[in-house]
Amino acid sequence: MLRRTLLASPLALATPALGQVSGGPIQPSAPLGAPAIGPRWPDRPIRMIVPFPAGGSLDVLTRLACEAAQQGLGQPIIVENRPGAGGNIGTDQVAKSPADGYTLGSVSVGLLSINQYLFSRMPFDFDRELTGISLIYELPNIAVVTPQFNEAKTLAEFIAWAKARPQGVTFGSPGIGTTPHLAGALFAQRAGYNGIHVPFRGAAQGVPAVLSGSVDFSLDNLASWIPVLGEGRARGLAVTSAERWPTLPDVPTMAEAGMPDFVVTSWAAIIAPIATPKPVVERISQAFRAASEMPQVRARMLQSGGLSVWTSPEQTMARARAERPMWQEMVRVSGAKAD
Repeated sequence: MLRRTLLASPLALATPALGQVSGGPIQPSAPLGAPAIGPRWPDRPIRMIVPFPAGGSLDVLTRLACEAAQQGLGQPIIVENRPGAGGNIGTDQVAKSPADGYTLGSVSVGLLSINQYLFSRMPFDFDRELTGISLIYELPNIAVVTPQFNEAKTLAEFIAWAKARPQGVTFGSPGIGTTPHLAGALFAQRAGYNGIHVPFRGAAQGVPAVLSGSVDFSLDNLASWIPVLGEGRARGLAVTSAERWPTLPDVPTMAEAGMPDFVVTSWAAIIAPIATPKPVVERISQAFRAASEMPQVRARMLQSGGLSVWTSPEQTMARARAERPMWQEMVRVSGAKAD
């Protein structure tokens, strides 16, 4: 049992207000082995690879951030979904792409901090082949049941219901080793009931399974559940953020619901091949910083279940490395293996 808070509050990501973001020409200053970058970069569209299916929280919130960030870059950012192998296929494509700033990736915490503990062999070495540019969002998980199939109105009532079923309680997730899987397994252990994991190929399959009663419970990313919660088709029992979520003021935190030290958030970051010239990385980072501070972006992110954030490239990689021991322990607790 983990006896410490699993993640710091999203407020720890707060940054100073941004003044002007430079949109002028980039002076080439590429590291050894990097491609030459013209002074008018970017002069063509930028490709953003999302290594998971369309419709999930990563896809939806990435598109929102890119729509705003492309204004500061003067070129469109084209999002491409390249799912497979827990995100490894699309991320490997980013790692093997030319380091010219025209191929980027948007990856979840799983690719930066979790997959190396799930897979016996990784197709890329994140620290040697890729670099972080900026976080773009952070969001909690939410414990949900379907009122039609479960009468629990509080987390305590659900736990009592689950403990009365020694045959087990199924919980869904968008895949093995995802934060919903790891959080769901840890929650079952902490609550003392028999949790049976049911993985799906993304939220597009997992959410309907819970709504139909095929799966009993989910501790899934909030962004995947915002629409059905608003429609009343699902009931939120608790959120895993340190504070109540602004758009769901009646849903308590895990601590308020009787499960202390259970702050688990999911987040995503923009990445690039490691040899991408520093001026290009900085230009992209500042474009996403400006986007993160746009009131309309912050409002739309919040309505979609995410908190708009920004970190420097250095802070992005530091966060990924700092969280690895925690996620490694959660993988151990869950017994998850992806191959």
